[in-house]
Amino acid sequence: MQHRHHHYSNQPHFSAASGPTTPFGSHVVVPSAGSESKRGKRRGSYTCGRCGQPKKGHKCHLPANSTADDSFVDEAPSPSFSDIRPPPPPRQPYSHLRRALSFDDDVDSSGGGGFDSPDLDEFGDSGDDIDLATGLGGLPASCLSEILKRLPPPGLLSAAMVCKGWRETTRRLWKAAEMLRIRVPTRAQVGFVGSVLQKCPALVNLSLRMESDVDATLLAWITFSCPNLEFLEINTTGSAINRITGDELGRFVVDRRFLKSLKMEGCSNLGGFSLCSSSLSTIWLSGLYSLSKMVFNCPNLKEISVDFSHEENDNTDLVTMADVLARNCPRLQNIHIASIRLSNTVVLALTAAKLRGLRMLSLVLGSEITDASVAAIASSYQNLELLDLSGSSISDSGIGIICNVFPDTLSRLLVALCPNISSSFIQFATAQLPLLELLDCGMTICDPNSPSAETNVRELPQASNDKVHNSYQKLIIKHARLKKLSLWGCSGLDALYLNCRELNDLNLNYCKNLYPERLVLQCPNLENVHASGCQELLIGAIQSQVDNNAAADNQLPCKRLADGSKRVGVPHFLSAEQPSEDDKKRRKIERRQCSVLVL
Repeated sequence: MQHRHHHYSNQPHFSAASGPTTPFGSHVVVPSAGSESKRGKRRGSYTCGRCGQPKKGHKCHLPANSTADDSFVDEAPSPSFSDIRPPPPPRQPYSHLRRALSFDDDVDSSGGGGFDSPDLDEFGDSGDDIDLATGLGGLPASCLSEILKRLPPPGLLSAAMVCKGWRETTRRLWKAAEMLRIRVPTRAQVGFVGSVLQKCPALVNLSLRMESDVDATLLAWITFSCPNLEFLEINTTGSAINRITGDELGRFVVDRRFLKSLKMEGCSNLGGFSLCSSSLSTIWLSGLYSLSKMVFNCPNLKEISVDFSHEENDNTDLVTMADVLARNCPRLQNIHIASIRLSNTVVLALTAAKLRGLRMLSLVLGSEITDASVAAIASSYQNLELLDLSGSSISDSGIGIICNVFPDTLSRLLVALCPNISSSFIQFATAQLPLLELLDCGMTICDPNSPSAETNVRELPQASNDKVHNSYQKLIIKHARLKKLSLWGCSGLDALYLNCRELNDLNLNYCKNLYPERLVLQCPNLENVHASGCQELLIGAIQSQVDNNAAADNQLPCKRLADGSKRVGVPHFLSAEQPSEDDKKRRKIERRQCSVLVL
């Protein structure tokens, strides 16, 4: 069985394929004339051609027609292993070239020292076969692959230029890659993305963060290079412009037989589109503006999210879009529509579809949505798990309808930017919805005399005269399953009492009129409290109560009195079950630190 020492596998001017071996089992490196002629004459040899010893200060005792193989046989016998005594291993010539790869702990087993690996940029391809089972320098190929696969794409491209072994490993990584995330900087061209995609024929999931303009050329590269693509996401940042038109997007979707998810931002130039696919299950399109047509012919579509521009002159017909979704996408489960043109008519068109599998309904920024829409939703879809009516004009009556219809299913309720809702009905909703885990009431309890500066995203719906709250309000919430509560921008709130043992995230940003002495947080699992724009005294009170909750972890055991009237705390030394040292250490380790975030 051929054995090759890893120290000599990358030297272009030595061949270790044949030659005598030492008693220790290692090959003796013999100069090869064939390799010398193949490499071409670059510089003279530093070793003797007859005995292999360094030329400097050396007088060879062998005749001119003698070879290194003959000299090794004529040596004195070895007393321990055989009759052939090997000469000391030849010294390797010192190279001043920079090291392509260095292992400082790598030492020759026969006593030789380390050496500098030849630079492949200097010598070119060495011509030696690299053992991919052991990688380069003795490092297993599996370890090298695990290291290189954690590099970002630019780092992987640079690693391919180190040596032949790394180049082969990176080639196999690119070829086997199924998921890829790329950030395309402003100065990069679309051809750069195409050159990277050509290396990944097995790609299934592709996410692009474009800082440069996008056009149909990118879709052509994806079509040509990724035949098995299932998930595609294109995000635009900064001043990047998405120039893809609706016809180009429609042709791309038709050609992708395996595409399951399409997410794209900055779709302001679509104009109109028709998406026909039997494989698509998820569509996210944002930045839409003035679409002449919107056709979805996707029978297996389960989730759709369309986010329209906030321009007042957007003339997209949302009623027609709702009718098309109801007719061509019967399996829809999640619907998200964000548009200032949402109205009761659009909601009635959606409710007429009778989508039996609908579980999430999000209709955002529709200032014309009223309690009538809530009643239509409640009568058609009684199994909703998420309902988002942020930015609508629903009132306390709409909250009452939600509580009466969805007590056994609703787990997430978002009614931010709804100024007609009072704190008493928010409190009523938490009492009537036992499965609630997320509640967003941002900008609902507002001070009419001092609107928050954070409302510059859009104008709030005009509150009806009978719903204007001229005095500050208080909010008391006690819930067993609530995990996230958002009260951002509730400047009309001056008192808050929370008793939620599972709450881990609380947003109090810009609650400017909340009094520190009227804040009570009984939330032992609280991890994050957002308090940007709050008073310094309120931030200090939050921090103090958070620290007290952490310190309250060592609670005394409780027992009832003899008459069973009430429970009282009992010191540990009087309790039958005293906590052990292991229990104390475990409580200390499991104790979560809560962060008060102020930006």
